[in-house]
Amino acid sequence: MVRKDYEKLFTHHEPPEPPAGLFERIILAIKREQELRNTKRFAFGFLALLLASLATAPFSWALVAGQIQDSGMLQFIEVALSDFDAFFASWQYFGLAIAESLPVMGITIFTVNMILVVFTLRLFLYKKGLLVGYLLHDV
Repeated sequence: MVRKDYEKLFTHHEPPEPPAGLFERIILAIKREQELRNTKRFAFGFLALLLASLATAPFSWALVAGQIQDSGMLQFIEVALSDFDAFFASWQYFGLAIAESLPVMGITIFTVNMILVVFTLRLFLYKKGLLVGYLLHDV
């Protein structure tokens, strides 16, 4: 038996209501996804900076080692360590000679590079922990 008045059949039914808290769950999921995207971007940015600073570390070390070799500072240190009596008799002059022959630019470049390595490694590991936390939370 087929009814012809379908409009009357559905006029008394109200449309279903969405579950309570659906809007809040949708907004929370969107925010979580945005935070995950930002965290991934920061983590991969720090990883790139870490790799770049690690790649330049051997070159900055070679620069420092070459400048130390060229400056003659090693000879002053060698004399100071081989003849303690002469070193203690005129330690001010030895200290001044070593300070004058320091390769300041090479040491500065190497120090900045190592600070950058440590800084980016620390931030990358911190952000990686956040990233792993987000990924494990979704599983």
